[in-house]
Amino acid sequence: MTLPAAAIDEWYPVAMAPDRPLRPDQETTLLGERVRVLLDGQEPRVEANDGRNLPVIVRHGHVWTSLGAPKHDLFAIPEGEQPGRRLVECGAIRVRCSPLRAVENFLDIAHFPFVHTDILGSEPHTEVNRYEVRIREEVDEVWATKVTFYQPQAAKSAQGGITTEYMYRVPHPTCSVLYKTCPPRPGEWDIITLFVQPLEEDLCQVWPWMALFDDQTPQADLIQFQQMIFLQDRSILENQIPRLLPLDPGMEMPTRADLTSVAYRRWLKKRGYHYGAQLVAA
Repeated sequence: MTLPAAAIDEWYPVAMAPDRPLRPDQETTLLGERVRVLLDGQEPRVEANDGRNLPVIVRHGHVWTSLGAPKHDLFAIPEGEQPGRRLVECGAIRVRCSPLRAVENFLDIAHFPFVHTDILGSEPHTEVNRYEVRIREEVDEVWATKVTFYQPQAAKSAQGGITTEYMYRVPHPTCSVLYKTCPPRPGEWDIITLFVQPLEEDLCQVWPWMALFDDQTPQADLIQFQQMIFLQDRSILENQIPRLLPLDPGMEMPTRADLTSVAYRRWLKKRGYHYGAQLVAA
């Protein structure tokens, strides 16, 4: 297939940063093309299937590359540079779904009581309170703010249920950043991200990454908690129909809880990012 320029000239995660074990000749797929992640000394290099060197950025705990020539830098997460934060790479989880579906699911809080029962939500606390969403034109990002939801266990460090405040940020077509109440440090935000590597239009690899204020929880428990949450989502994602994310407003009926999803789809159309999307009804 012919890839759209918006997809080719974008940055994507393909491996964890080299301070983690990185196998020589680590092969993977990006937008249907085979690529290899190599180490030259301590510096990562990514090689296309035709042997050419691809651009590389090491940031947010991962190696990022592009099949094209991005004219923009990778988005920043300034909070990840704050002293005292635990930076947690959670590995990769492969999901048979559109990379855009994976991001949209991350933005959805209405499913918390039904998919993440007694952790991120519970009955009868199922109502999604009114929140605000807008596309911030000055930075070309989707933001959802003033999101609140009752959660029995908002984080691994949480002791008992709390009403959690959220902010969602979409700075990249296949990545999202979540800012949420930090139980051990009121006034700060925990940062939980979803970096999605599009393998094919209906297959992706998800790289969760976190920047937390948590001095108590063992690293393995933090990773296990986040992987458990996403694995609960995987069966839902792999059974969604259609498999690609519909961008035509008439193909799926949104509710008030879907404001972020609606803005995200509108933003993708504006950017011309159609890889993993369904443009018209079948």
